[in-house]
Amino acid sequence: MTAVVAPGPLVRARPAWTSALTGTAGMLRLALRRDRWRLLVWVAGVAVLYLAALGEYAVLADDPRGMQARAVLMRTPAMVTMAGPGYGLDAYTVGAAVANELVLWMVLALAVLSILEVVRHTRAEEESGRSELLRAGAVGRHAPAVAALLLVTAVQAVVAVVTGAVVAAGGGLPAGESFAMTGAVALGALVFAAVALVAAQVAEHGRTATGLSLAVLGAAFAARALGDVQGSAEGRHGSALSWLSPIGWVQQTRVFVDLRWWPLGLCVAATVGLLVVAAVLAGRRDHGGGLVAARRGRADAAASLRGPLAVAWRQQRGGLLWTTLGLGAMWFATGGVLSSLPDMMETLADNPLYAAILGEGDLVRAFLWVIGLYAALGAAAYAVAASLRARAEEQAGRAEYVLATAVSRARWLGAHLAVATVGGVVVLLSGVLALWAGAAATGVTDPAFGELVELGAVYLPALAVLLALGAAVYAWVPRATPLLWALLAWLFVVGMFADLLGLPDWARGVSPYWWVPDPLTEDVDVARLVGLGVVAVVLAAAALVGFRRRDVPAV
Repeated sequence: MTAVVAPGPLVRARPAWTSALTGTAGMLRLALRRDRWRLLVWVAGVAVLYLAALGEYAVLADDPRGMQARAVLMRTPAMVTMAGPGYGLDAYTVGAAVANELVLWMVLALAVLSILEVVRHTRAEEESGRSELLRAGAVGRHAPAVAALLLVTAVQAVVAVVTGAVVAAGGGLPAGESFAMTGAVALGALVFAAVALVAAQVAEHGRTATGLSLAVLGAAFAARALGDVQGSAEGRHGSALSWLSPIGWVQQTRVFVDLRWWPLGLCVAATVGLLVVAAVLAGRRDHGGGLVAARRGRADAAASLRGPLAVAWRQQRGGLLWTTLGLGAMWFATGGVLSSLPDMMETLADNPLYAAILGEGDLVRAFLWVIGLYAALGAAAYAVAASLRARAEEQAGRAEYVLATAVSRARWLGAHLAVATVGGVVVLLSGVLALWAGAAATGVTDPAFGELVELGAVYLPALAVLLALGAAVYAWVPRATPLLWALLAWLFVVGMFADLLGLPDWARGVSPYWWVPDPLTEDVDVARLVGLGVVAVVLAAAALVGFRRRDVPAV
C-alpha cells in the first residue's frame, strides 16, 4: 500500500543576503551592552575637549591682537603640519580658529575610536572563538560586521550631535555650521571604520588588523601634512597630495569660512567602496582566518621568549615603537614653532586666559612647561594602555594557562608592570628629546638641552604613580579599570585649567602631575618627587598583594 502525503504550505526561501544578516539586531544590542560605559566616556571626553578649547577661544575673541598672533602662528610650516592649511587667517575669528585648530585632532581621535570598535567586535571576536559560538545559532555570516558598523555609525552620530550643540552653545557660533563641522568629522572617522573592516578580513589577528588600520590613518595624516605644507609654500590651501587623505576632505569643507559640502561626498563614496571591498573579501575567506595567513612560528620558543618578561616585551614592543614615533614626530614639529614663540607670547602677555594658564614671569618658558605637560600626558596615555595589557591577557584566557605553570603571579604581573614602566619612560624622554631636536633645527638654544631633559625627568615619579595605580586597580577591582581613562582626562583638566577654574587643592591633588615642580621657572622640590616615588612603591606592592589574593580569571 502506498502512503499519500498531503503537501504542506509553500515555504519560500529567504534571499541569501537576508540570511547573511540574520541576528544583526541582537549582535548590535550585545555590542551596545558590552561597550555602553566605554562609549559614554568617549562621548563625554570629546565634548569636554571641545568645551576646554572653546573657553580659550571665547576669551581670545575680545583680544584682536591675540587672534592675529594665532593667525600668524598658523601660517608657519610646523603649524600647517600639526593643524592644517588654515582658512580665514586674514580676518581670524573664533569659528575659523575652532575649525582650523580642532578638526584634525578630532578626526584622529574619532578615527581611532572607529578602528578600535570595529576590530573589537569583528576580528577580535573571531580570534577569541566567541564569534564561532554565536554563529552556531541563528546568526548570519555578515551580522557581526554589520552590527559593528551600525554601532560605530550610531556613536559617531551621537558625538556629532552632542559636540555640535556644545560648539554652538559654548562658543556662541552659528548652529548650522557647528553641526556641519561635527558631522563632517564623524563622516571622516567613518572612513576609517570601513578601513578597519577591510583590515579585519585581511589579517588573522586583532592586533594586526588594528595595526594595519592605524598605519592607514598615519599615512592619511602624512599625506595631508605633506600636501598642506607643499601648498602653503606655493601660497595655496593644500595640494593634490592633500586630496588623497580623508582628513584633507574634512578640512576642505572650510567650515565657518566658506562652507562647502561636496568634499564630504568623497568620504561617503570612500566608505561605501571600502564596505563593498570588505563584503567581497569576507566571502572569500574561512571564518576565523584571514586572507593573509599568519606566518608559521617555531616549533619551540626561542631562548629570548622563555620567561614572562620576554613575552610581555614581545607583546608590547610594537605599540611602544609606533607610539614613540608618532608622538616624537608631533613634538619635533612643536619644537620647530619655538623660533616664532617670543613674538607671539609678547602679543599675548596681557591676555587674562594665558595669564591664568601660564602664570607670571617668562611666558616662553611657561609655555614650554605646558608643552612638557602635554608630553607627559602622552606618556601617561601610553602607560595606562600598557598597564591594562595584563587585563587583556586575562580576559583572553592566556593568563590562566601561564599561571598554571611554574610562573608565579608576582613574576607575571611584575613583568607586565616592568615593561609598561620602561615604555612610559621611553615615550616621555624621547618626546622631550624630539622637542629639543625640533627647536635646535630652527636655531633655538634656550632652554638648553639639559634643562629640557630635566623637564621630562621630573615627571617620571608621577608617571610611576599612574602605572602603579593602574596595576593596583587591575589587581583588586579589575572591572574598575576603565576609570583610569577618566583619571587621565582629569590630569589634563588639572594641568591646564586648574587656576582658570579655581579648583581647590584637594581636587588638584588627585592628579599626581600636580605635585610635579616646574624646573624651568622655579627650584625643584625634591621632597615632592620622593613622596611620589614612595606612593608608587606602595601602590605597586598593593598590586602584587591584591593579585595574589583574587581569583584568575576575575568573574
